[in-house]
Amino acid sequence: MHLEDSAGSDYAMTPLSPALMVCGTTSNAGKTTLVVGLCRILARRGFSVAPFKAQNMALNSAVTQSGHEIGRAQFLQAQAAGLEPQVEMNPILLKPADDRTSQVVVEGLPLGTMSVLEYHKAKPELFKRIMASLNVLRSRYDVVLLEGAGSPAEINLLDHDIVNLRVAAEAGIPALVVGDINLGGVFAMLYGTVALLPSSLRVLVKAFVINKFRGDPVLLADGSEQLERLSGVPTLGVVPMLEDLRLDAEDSLALTVAPPAKPDAHLDVAMITYPHISNFTDIDPLLGETDVAVRFVRSTRELANPDLIVMPGSKATVSDLTWMRERGLAEAVTASDAVVLGICGGYQMLGTHINDNFESRSGSVAGLNLLDVTTTFEAGKILAQRHGEAFGAPVKGYQIHHGRVHPTPNTGNQSWLFLDGHPEGYQNGRIMGTTLHGLFDLDEFRHAFLAHIAQHRGTTFEPHPASFTDHREAEIDRLADCLEAHLDIAKILDLIGISA
Repeated sequence: MHLEDSAGSDYAMTPLSPALMVCGTTSNAGKTTLVVGLCRILARRGFSVAPFKAQNMALNSAVTQSGHEIGRAQFLQAQAAGLEPQVEMNPILLKPADDRTSQVVVEGLPLGTMSVLEYHKAKPELFKRIMASLNVLRSRYDVVLLEGAGSPAEINLLDHDIVNLRVAAEAGIPALVVGDINLGGVFAMLYGTVALLPSSLRVLVKAFVINKFRGDPVLLADGSEQLERLSGVPTLGVVPMLEDLRLDAEDSLALTVAPPAKPDAHLDVAMITYPHISNFTDIDPLLGETDVAVRFVRSTRELANPDLIVMPGSKATVSDLTWMRERGLAEAVTASDAVVLGICGGYQMLGTHINDNFESRSGSVAGLNLLDVTTTFEAGKILAQRHGEAFGAPVKGYQIHHGRVHPTPNTGNQSWLFLDGHPEGYQNGRIMGTTLHGLFDLDEFRHAFLAHIAQHRGTTFEPHPASFTDHREAEIDRLADCLEAHLDIAKILDLIGISA
C-alpha cells in the first residue's frame, strides 16, 4: 500500500479563505446537520461555501461526477451549499470491514484494507493529503465549513488525530462544539470536552451550541451562563428538536430509530438491516411516500408478510449472508411471496454463488439461489454515476462495488433495468436485483416501481404528490430557518471572520 506524493502543493502560496470547524461532544450530536444548515444559510447570503470532513468513517457513501467515492454526508452538505460534490470535500473515507479493519479510501479511490496499527502508520502522509485538500477548497470558495468526527477530546487518540482540532490548529481556524441535550448531561459533556483538551487545542474552541432541546430554552439560560463562567466559552444558541427531519444519515445509528408507523398505507416494505449494512439511504425516498410503510427488520418475527423485501448494500457480503442464514432470515426470504429487491451486496446474495477471494477470502460461497447470477469479487472497485431506464421511466444513481455480477448464460434471465442501453438489473419473477444505488431518487421511476409492487400484490398505491428532490430541498431550508431563529448567526459570522 503505497501513497504517492500529496496533491495540492500549488495552493501553498494561494491566499486562503476563512473557515470554521464544527466538533461534537459525541457521535450523532448534530455536527453533520449543523454544517448542512450553515452551508444553506451562508449560500443564501451570497457566499460560496464548501463542506469538508478530513476523515469520515461510514458505510454510506456516494460517487462524484469525477468517479470518486466520498461520504454521503458531504454529498448532502454540498447540495445545501448549492455545489456539485467534489472529492476534496472528504479526502479520507474509512469503511469498516469488521471490528479491527477498514477499507481505506484516499482521495476517492480505495487504497486497501488496513488494521488500526497499519492505519496509524499511514497517518503522517494522510495528514498531508488532508491539508492539501482543505487548501484546495479554501482557495476556491469564500468559506469552508469543517466537520469533526466523534469527539475532539478522546484523550487516547489525540496524538493520532487527523480529523478534529489538530486540523483546525494546523489551518489556524476556530471551532465550535455542539452537544446533544436529548442524551442528558449536556453541560458536563460540553465542559468536559474543553477541560480535557490540552491548552494548545482548548483555545481554538470559541463557542458552544446546544442541540435537540425539547421545552422552553429560557430554562437553560442560567446553565449556559454558569457554563461560560466555568469554561470561558459562550453558548451561541439552543436548537430545538426538529421532529421528523429527514436528511441523509451518515451512519447506522440512524437505524436505531424506527420509521414512523403508517397504519393506513397500502404497501408494507421490510428492509433487512444486517450488521454491515451500507448505503441504506437508498430507502430514504420510500420513507417520504405516505402510502408506503417502511420497517427495519433483523429477525423472522419482524419480517412478517411484507409486500416488498429490500436487501440493501453490505460492506461484508459473505458475512452478512451468513448472519441471515443463522437468524433464519435467508430461509424466510426464500419462502416469502413478497417481491424481493436486492441492491448491490443484497443483489449478490440473491445469486447462485459468490466467489470471493478478495473481501472475505472465503472462496466460493453458495448464495440464496433466487437469481441466475454469480458474483466474483475483484480488487478494482467500480465507481461511477449512471443513468438508464426501468419500467418505462428514467432512472439514475451510482455504483460502488468490488463484486462483478454476471448472469448465468441461457437460463432465461430477464433484464428489468438498463444503463446506457445495456442490461444491468436482472429478475426472476418476483426476485429482482441491481448494483445501482440511489435508484429511488427519481419520482417517475419510484412511482412506476411501487405501482408494479402493488399490482403484483393485488393492492393499490397512491403516489405522494411532492417531488423527493423538492422535499429534500424543503427539509434543508426548514433546518436553515430553524438555525437562523435559534442561533446567533451574526456572532457565528464574526467567528468565521466574514461580514454579515
